[in-house]
Amino acid sequence: MGTALARAWLAAGHPLTVWNRTPGRAAPLAAEGAVAAATAAGAVAAGGGPVVLCLLDDASVGTAVDGVDLTGRDLVNLTTTTPAQARARAAWAAERGARYLDGGIMAVPPMVGVPQAGGYVFHSGSRELFEEHRETLAVPLGTVYVGEDAGFAALHDVALLSAMYGMFAGVAHAFALIRREDVDPVAFAPLLGEWIGAMAGPAAAETGRRLASGDHTTDVVSRLAMQVAGTPTFLDTAAGQGVSPELLRPYFALMRRRLDTGGGEEGLTGLVDLLLG
Repeated sequence: MGTALARAWLAAGHPLTVWNRTPGRAAPLAAEGAVAAATAAGAVAAGGGPVVLCLLDDASVGTAVDGVDLTGRDLVNLTTTTPAQARARAAWAAERGARYLDGGIMAVPPMVGVPQAGGYVFHSGSRELFEEHRETLAVPLGTVYVGEDAGFAALHDVALLSAMYGMFAGVAHAFALIRREDVDPVAFAPLLGEWIGAMAGPAAAETGRRLASGDHTTDVVSRLAMQVAGTPTFLDTAAGQGVSPELLRPYFALMRRRLDTGGGEEGLTGLVDLLLG
């Protein structure tokens, strides 16, 4: 990801100094016009633009810039971390005289530098810093500022990615159901993709509205009681196809818990608060 970001800035004509924890990995970027620094300190000291960090995890960030003079520098951390780590890193940067902006990348490397691909980065932390470098930050990917709280970018990032993995779980279960049958998975794939798309957008919008209003029952289309009554069909089908129900059972158990506490007239939006304990 760091290489993809660097290439996008180079292609746009931005002067760039790069450093990689693995010696030699910055060489291709140097061949494309970047200046390869021998050390992280050298990269941080070069130029007057923002210092962009894109590493494996928060521990890698700490190790990479340990002891580096950050006074007066603008740090933009695009490393995937937790909200708590991002807040701690913002405080860490402030103690060292640096401004800090956290980022959560909603893209994979092939989407970088390709506006029509729809990738973007959540940013949180110093609004002043964000506005000052907005145009530069928007070169490789779109930008979405989500607040002064440095942890909000990571929070948005992980929330969306968590939903993604839930979707992947459903996709895996669906393909497992047809796996041993004379059903063409290639022909099945667009049916599945279109169905998920048709359901996901409206469901997300409805959940947001109902959580904001606290009303989980008005104009509900599919009552929770009805949906819980239908869950044996899914479990029996899985059993009949020789498919483990392990991806479905936790969600079905949550549905049953909500029903047992009087949520039968609701849809599924009331399940959210059960996850809060």
